[in-house]
Amino acid sequence: RRGPYQPHEPGYGLYQPGFSPYDDEIPEPESRMVAVQNAKAYLLKSSTTSGLNLYDHLANMLTKILDEKPTNAVDIIENISKDVKWAQFQKKMDTLRDEHEILPTFEAAEKRKALFLKGNEEAKEELEEEPEDTLLPNVMETAFYFEQAGIGLSKDESYHIFLALKNLINVQPIQTCRFWGKILGLEMNYIIAEVQCQEGEEEEETEEEELTEEGGKEVDEIEDEYEEKEKEDKPPESTYKPPPVIPKEENGTGANKYVYFVCNEPGTPWVKLPPVTPAQIVCARKIKKFFTGRLDAPVVSFPPFPGNEANYLRAQIARISAGTQISPIGFYQFAEEEEEEEEEEGGGRGTYEENPDFQPLSVAEMVDSLSTWVHHTQSILQQGRCVWLNPFKKSEGEGPEENDDDDEDEEEKAEEPDALQPEIGPPLLTPLSEDEGIQNIPAWTAQASTDLIPQHAVAILQSNRWPGAYAFASGRKFDNIYFGWGHKYSPENHTPALPLPVQAEYPSGPEITETRDPTLEEELAFKASKEEALDEAEEEEEDEEDAEEDDEEEDND
Repeated sequence: RRGPYQPHEPGYGLYQPGFSPYDDEIPEPESRMVAVQNAKAYLLKSSTTSGLNLYDHLANMLTKILDEKPTNAVDIIENISKDVKWAQFQKKMDTLRDEHEILPTFEAAEKRKALFLKGNEEAKEELEEEPEDTLLPNVMETAFYFEQAGIGLSKDESYHIFLALKNLINVQPIQTCRFWGKILGLEMNYIIAEVQCQEGEEEEETEEEELTEEGGKEVDEIEDEYEEKEKEDKPPESTYKPPPVIPKEENGTGANKYVYFVCNEPGTPWVKLPPVTPAQIVCARKIKKFFTGRLDAPVVSFPPFPGNEANYLRAQIARISAGTQISPIGFYQFAEEEEEEEEEEGGGRGTYEENPDFQPLSVAEMVDSLSTWVHHTQSILQQGRCVWLNPFKKSEGEGPEENDDDDEDEEEKAEEPDALQPEIGPPLLTPLSEDEGIQNIPAWTAQASTDLIPQHAVAILQSNRWPGAYAFASGRKFDNIYFGWGHKYSPENHTPALPLPVQAEYPSGPEITETRDPTLEEELAFKASKEEALDEAEEEEEDEEDAEEDDEEEDND
């Protein structure tokens, strides 16, 4: 690449006035030829981005215009230029084998294709059976009611979820099933199904967990025996004892009352979430993380979360369900037998049943007062459980230990707090009017789906504590659903917990102060005194032996 022409170089005159082609004076043929060559060299320079040059591009454009001869070519010169460039980057393939581009919509359709496949024999069998109480929830009917208030997914996605729940019921031994909602993620989303497994399946799961715990106990016993043998050689150990681990609630009770299956898209396999533990719920209250859409993704946070994203998702589902699962007042009632038993035991009621004599309220009454709605899911205590448990109290299965462990028992009793008061949460079927607001914001917002046609309106409730949680009621029908990021509303920005304060230095004293190194004279004096002490000890031993020999001789005489 060269710069402008110098006065002594040929072609310089083309840039000066009087040497233009439009002027009367024409330069010499040699200088004109050089100028043309320089101009062509400039046009033949290749682009650093596309690799094309302007000379070939203009030639191809002129060829295309002369071949096609479009009308008003000057008006579409820009489009012709784009078409010529586009043709340069297309693959030159054989016309007998065309390469079809796989679009994202085509890939999604392939995944959901299995939802629509069904054999004729299966269809005939289902039509013949037609059970009255089907396990499959009517997702489309629920979507219709929420759609009255502008809430929900598209009809296509709702129907795909409908078919995905049908496949889940056919594969898993499920007693009840419900579409819980959809939690959004950064990479993929989670579609969540809330189910109750059959009793036999829950017992098998608990047995497997017990077997693993027993196996762990045996290994711990062997390790304890091995540690007892090496206690004599070990240096002194720390006397710190961590706080007792709060056990999780059994399957089918408390926060683990339901089992949850999730998938990223309808048509992908359903994955069962693990049970939630109190430690996971307590830690989930202190952190705020966006979901990625991958169940095996680690949860990097402070304080450290005990598990991966699957455990964090299960903890958030438990928290959202405990705070937003509501129903019209009077739809559920407590059983009389259980009520008497629980009153005798002094515990709270944990189960309920449908009220056959339920009389639905009007939409205006349910919108005007929050006392017409109640919570039908147990609230989670600060301990992370729905039912409080004393961590220092031993279970009934553990009998009295040996006398050797009496000292340890006394230490545990001394460490146990004197006044450990049990936590008591709000009872089941508590009205929403007792929920605490968020500063000046009420906990719930109630409204009718329409004011123009109140005869066919639907009562809609929206949670302000958990944005994305909704509930509707129309006559005897009601349902709850969640669409959101899985985060609780906070009027202030989230502030992570601070790390623990730095421990104080160990107090210095004579027992840990380093002694001064002795001098050579002091070492020699110490050795001399040590030798004198040894000599004196030997002389004393010899005197004692002589005295004993004299005593023996006297006894013999």
